[in-house]
Amino acid sequence: MDMMVGMDEQPLNIGVILAGGTGTRVGLSIPKQLIKVAGKPIMEHTIEVFQDAELIDEIYLIMHPDYLDTAKTIAKKYPKITKILSGGETRNDSTHAALDAMADLDPATKVLFHDSVRPLLDIRIINDCIDALDSYDAVDVAIPSADTIITLNSSNEISAIPDRSTLGRGQTPQGFRLGVIQQAYELAWQDQNFSSTDDCGVVHQYLPDVAITVVKGADQNMKITEPIDVFIADKLFQVGSTAPPAGSDVGSYFQKLNGKVLVVIGGGYGIGKDIVTMTSGFGAWTFPFSRSLTETHVEDIDEVEAALKSVYEKTGRIDYIVVTAGLLNRGPLAEVPLEEITKGIQVNYMGPVNAARAGYKYLKESHGQLIFFTSSSYTRGRADYSIYSSSKAAVVNLVQALADEWSADGIQVNVINPERTATPMRTKAFGEEPPGTLLSSQAVALTTIDVLLSNLTGHVIDVRRIEPPRGGMSRTELEAARIAMALTQAQHERTDFV
Repeated sequence: MDMMVGMDEQPLNIGVILAGGTGTRVGLSIPKQLIKVAGKPIMEHTIEVFQDAELIDEIYLIMHPDYLDTAKTIAKKYPKITKILSGGETRNDSTHAALDAMADLDPATKVLFHDSVRPLLDIRIINDCIDALDSYDAVDVAIPSADTIITLNSSNEISAIPDRSTLGRGQTPQGFRLGVIQQAYELAWQDQNFSSTDDCGVVHQYLPDVAITVVKGADQNMKITEPIDVFIADKLFQVGSTAPPAGSDVGSYFQKLNGKVLVVIGGGYGIGKDIVTMTSGFGAWTFPFSRSLTETHVEDIDEVEAALKSVYEKTGRIDYIVVTAGLLNRGPLAEVPLEEITKGIQVNYMGPVNAARAGYKYLKESHGQLIFFTSSSYTRGRADYSIYSSSKAAVVNLVQALADEWSADGIQVNVINPERTATPMRTKAFGEEPPGTLLSSQAVALTTIDVLLSNLTGHVIDVRRIEPPRGGMSRTELEAARIAMALTQAQHERTDFV
């Protein structure tokens, strides 16, 4: 059966998120898809990926019937969700419910079925599946098997050891032309012995002439099934792997930031100064505070409270708070003076704590966002960085805790994790380093703005330098340069607060 269409046609692309299970194996009183990881229910992280995927036109959410109201509440945040359907007792029943809802759609529609409890899905996999459906009517996602697979007989003895190079570990999404998966299930439901937990398996069994291609999955695209999986997923969110959100064009930055009120603590130099310059150029009311500019010490809660209060009294709101202030001291722990250790902890950890405590009431009122900064050294302690790296690890834990704690208040909390960046703090600690080996602070500032304008919360956003072609600038730095030129040319009039 050939459901392929011409390349010039644009069939609808629908993501179906299967959240109908009860998750009894994780041992909790709520379905596993509603367990919170990194500040949000697992299924909400999954929905976000499909919402952010440009190739996805609509999302169907298949939910356990006892939790439809919860699904409807979550769905309000995601405009691509067009249908919320009650799931059946089995996965096949849930798939059938989705197919019934698509009965009147074009058979050439591309449909991706994805487990709601695979929240670490990469948009790249979605795009690869959609692209593969231009040439195939069915597509699966898999990764190579790292383990040797054995076949057992009824006596629990090895009967065969298949060649590992021919084996793959199946994941989701699984994609189909709508007409193909509909026909496969029509045949399956006529079979009294039908039983399957895999949609590609249904096509393979009942439409054996339909070729099923496979696209490369990812190790982190794990399914949360057992209690230990919740722990692993939480750690995977914690150690990053969240790519920066897609940037906006110049006009969108003006549109989204114009009139917003932003406080940057640590805005006197480096990344903080660039954030101040760029957001101000895009029409935001940006207020920098630092030791050098305003004699504001982030480690002093009274000074942080006074800074935020002064902004609120001038503007009547605070939409964003960004804390870039940091202190990098190097040396063996046993040799670093105690006062330097104390200062490092106060600035790098108590500073963010103070900003969170002082800023909570303002961000709750505006449903705003709080952003901190960490360092790549937070994932493991490194020699001569013991206080700095452990403080930055504490900041990451603080972000995830606050994202969960403040989710009901509509406050987003995220942390930026740039790799080595050309800042005055780094130069002071390491001296001059070879040109072209560091991220520019402006590129990191631009990514920070993209995060401020996103719906992310509880995430560690990695900013990495992409090796440029033929000695040119990286893509991120090229984008930053483009925005900088646009800001230089822009004529944006406003009246300052007095």
